[in-house]
Amino acid sequence: MDEQEKKGHQHYKDFLPEEAMKHARNAREEMRKSWETLLPPEFVAHRRKARKEILLAARELINHALDSLESKEEAS
Repeated sequence: MDEQEKKGHQHYKDFLPEEAMKHARNAREEMRKSWETLLPPEFVAHRRKARKEILLAARELINHALDSLESKEEAS
């Protein structure tokens, strides 16, 4: 039994109809598109590049941690 079931919580997917979920996903996508029309294209491009840099930094941190683990394993 997982922690949510112990507390008496149900996952929203358990009681929302699939049709409602479909409409919610479509609404989210349309809202995203409407926000992008309010922002200058340069801002959207800059935001995308910044997000990519954050992800690349996270990748480097993970690679560094993996390399560190491997070198400690080889040493022992």
